[in-house]
Amino acid sequence: MPYPKFDRNKLEIKRLSDRENKVYIERDHVPVDRLPRALTQSGLKLIDKTVSRIRKAREKNRPVMLAFGAHTIKNGLGPTLIALITEGWVTHLATNGAGIIHDWEFAYQGASSEDVRENVNRGQFGIWDDTGFYINLALVVGAYEGLGYGESVGKMVHLEGLDIPELSMLYDFARENMTNDPGRAAAAIDLAGVINHFTLSPGFMEIPHPYKDYSVQGSAYKISIPFTGHPMFGHDIIYTHPMNHGASIGRTAENDFLSYAHSVSNLENGVYMSVGSAVMSPMIFEKSLSMAQNMEIQRGSHINNHYILVVDLAEAEWDWNKNGEPPVNNPAYYLRYCKTFHRMGGEMHYLTADNRDFLLALHRGLKGS
Repeated sequence: MPYPKFDRNKLEIKRLSDRENKVYIERDHVPVDRLPRALTQSGLKLIDKTVSRIRKAREKNRPVMLAFGAHTIKNGLGPTLIALITEGWVTHLATNGAGIIHDWEFAYQGASSEDVRENVNRGQFGIWDDTGFYINLALVVGAYEGLGYGESVGKMVHLEGLDIPELSMLYDFARENMTNDPGRAAAAIDLAGVINHFTLSPGFMEIPHPYKDYSVQGSAYKISIPFTGHPMFGHDIIYTHPMNHGASIGRTAENDFLSYAHSVSNLENGVYMSVGSAVMSPMIFEKSLSMAQNMEIQRGSHINNHYILVVDLAEAEWDWNKNGEPPVNNPAYYLRYCKTFHRMGGEMHYLTADNRDFLLALHRGLKGS
């Protein structure tokens, strides 16, 4: 590469315990039985409709997918998300890289969310050893094990540690699989390089997660529900750490994208909910649905009867389901996530609501309370 690159090895990296945090999970989590704040009558009707569609989807063993932005985790909704998957209502969770990080930090130290303005000014934002070291290491190990992005971190949380292989085992694996599985063979070499560079001892590396009961990805791993992570390179604080390994992020994120696309491919008579995700959720959905339709058309079929609910804080008076796409001189046209999802066929609705109120009301409706 002819251009100069930033040397992360020269950074002064501080321990996560030195960071001041804004959110403490034991204090700030939202109990599942908390009553949601008042929603509009139209909002309540839409939630009732969504509850009905979810019930029908599960009766037919069809997927119910919930994609969400990181604020859903930061707002303390881990217990509600855990309830939705453990009770069998939601079959697939998806979030961005920041959602993975906040969930992990809550499990690891019970606190997350730093002062971005202050810490950028101090040259310290995101430059924390524990988060950067352990999440990146989990992804390197997960790439070798053939896991997904969220699955790699969820496994570390659930087991409270990582298995570090012997170097000889990695080299043997690479030699034996170079032809039939070159991706994992390369991942084995990558992991060997990380072990050597950071002088890691083989065996089980204990990483206590005293608050893991609040971890959504840890709970999803425990019950074998897909929790997929969909990062964008350079967006998350783990990229500031020397442990960061792009190839491992790519391999695990690719596995998660294909897992997500598989769920979308079964979405006929299923439900897709997108909560507080302006970019990640609509962008991966449209590519996944296009691939799924490609396969269905080859079989002489088509995905038509899927139900989509988009939830965000932005006000929108436009009825996308009734009126179609608004004209370009209407501000609603520029709600990109609504526009994208409306183009995805099926039945699409938009709800203006705080993610806390929506998810609490949804869970209460599904429980029949």
